Formats: sequence, C-alpha cells, structure tokens
Amino acid sequence: MTVSERVTTPFTATSTAAEVVDGVDLTGRRAIVTGAASGIGVETARALAAAGAEVTLAVRDVEAGERTAEGLTASTGGGRVLVAQLDLADRRSVAAFAAAWNGPLHILVNNAGVMRTPETRTPEGWELQFATNHLGHFALTTGLRPALAAAGGARVVSLSSVGHLRAPVDFDDIHFHRRAYDPTIAYGQSKTANVLFAVEANRRWAADGITVNAVHPGAILETNLSRHMSREELDGVLQTAGYTFKTPQQGAATSVLVAAWPDLEGVGGRYFEDCGQALPHVPGTPGGVAGHALDPDAASRLWRVSLDMIAAADGG
Repeated sequence: MTVSERVTTPFTATSTAAEVVDGVDLTGRRAIVTGAASGIGVETARALAAAGAEVTLAVRDVEAGERTAEGLTASTGGGRVLVAQLDLADRRSVAAFAAAWNGPLHILVNNAGVMRTPETRTPEGWELQFATNHLGHFALTTGLRPALAAAGGARVVSLSSVGHLRAPVDFDDIHFHRRAYDPTIAYGQSKTANVLFAVEANRRWAADGITVNAVHPGAILETNLSRHMSREELDGVLQTAGYTFKTPQQGAATSVLVAAWPDLEGVGGRYFEDCGQALPHVPGTPGGVAGHALDPDAASRLWRVSLDMIAAADGG
C-alpha cells in the first residue's frame, strides 16, 4: 500500500471492537494496553484477549487492574490477562515497567490519558496533560522498542482525539510557564503530540518492522476521562463539534482495528477515526485530521524536544 492511498475498511463509526476482531486469531501475540482498568481500555483489552492474545493491563491502580483482569478472563475464554503497575506521570515508574518487560511485544496500545485537568505540574515542572498523554507514552514506547523490534511486525497505537484540532504544539511554551493555562488548549496540544509521535516513530522504526498509527476513538460518555467536565460542558462541546456519543465498545473499535486487523499490516504514520483513515480536517466540519498534527518537521522537532526533556530530568 502506498503512502498516498487512503485506508478504508468495512467497519464504521458504529462498529464494535468485538466485530473488528471477529475471525482474527492473535494466538501467540503479546499485547500491552495502558489505562486498561476502565473505559475503552477495558474493551480494547477484552477484544484482544478474546482473539487469543496475552494482554497485560498497565495500570496505576493494581487492585482495580486485578479486578478487571478477573472479569476479562472470565468473559473472554481467550488469551491470558496479566496486570502490571504503571504511572505515566512518574518517569521512574515508566522506566521500571519497560525494564521489567521480557520477550517480544507484538501490540502496544497507548490508551491511558487525562483530559482538561486543573493546572497541575509533575515534580519536573511538566504540565500534567502533556506529561501523561505524551511524555509518559513516549518514554514507555521508546523503552519498549527492543521488544517491539523483536516481535517482527509489531504495531503501536497512539490514542489521540478530535481535541487535537484545537491546538498545535507550542514549542516556545509547552508547559505554560509564560502563557495563561487553558485546560482545553493543554489537552489539544497533548493530543497533537500523540499524532506527531506516531508520524515520527513510524518514520524511524518502520525498517524494524514496527508500524505506529494514531487514532481518535470518538466521544465516549461512560469513561473516567471526562471526569473534569460536567455533563453540560460535554453536551456543549459535542453539539458544537457535531458529534454523538459512542459506547465504550464502539470507542475501542478503532484502536483494535489498528492493533489487530490483518489488512493494516505495514501501514503506519496515519490518523484513524471511525474505523478508517481520516480525511484532512475542513474548518467548520467535525472530525478529520489537522495538518499541524501530520507535519513531519514538527514531528521530528517534538521527538528531539521530548528526548531533551527526559534527559534533563534524569540529570543528563
């Protein structure tokens, strides 16, 4: 498949994760899903396990993860479901998780995230949404690169959002040290970073057989992600954007498609929504992908900046 060809699939915005993996055999594959103790992370893990994969739930709350794993094991009858502690806002936790991983890794779904949080900073002074949504997953994925390369044909899924349309990465003030903090802009910037990461990681790693794509799961009401927003705020955002709510099972479908659908072998560096590759965003219309999120120069710059931030925090 050439870069110019837009990917379409038989699935739609209303397809579920179970429908996407129907008939797909992931026996012998190993997967990690971050933030898999609730919301679409659970449904992503459920679909992968039902298809036969060994799935590790990478979660902050291990007890909640264990409860989720028990439920998934009972309901799927598929692959093994394991649990490991991971706090994406804590770089030591991320490093420990990556160091503890043994053997190949076939699927990594960077699902966890926070949205529109009050102004909060990590001990390094990093803005929380950027630190969690981008830097934590950046460090995790680069730390797991040897395992991904060892798998042969590994896939990485980077969860973005339609929120990326709101803001490019402000390289002059990523952490809001000079400009006034705006939770919506901060969230949008972090979601743009998720797409840019997919673009640059795919460019760097395709030769190792690793493909990386970004996805927008859709607007999901029944998750913890929107806990910092009232229902009125959510309704207002969705009405303005022209979106309707999806169920968690529908919300997980695009992630599972990119992670497991056989016809996407070798496809990377793209942004998917509603189970297909997104079209360029047209102002005044919902959905699509912004040009600033696919800019290869911005993607390369973000990679270097991210490495520098982490190295500085580690005293390098």
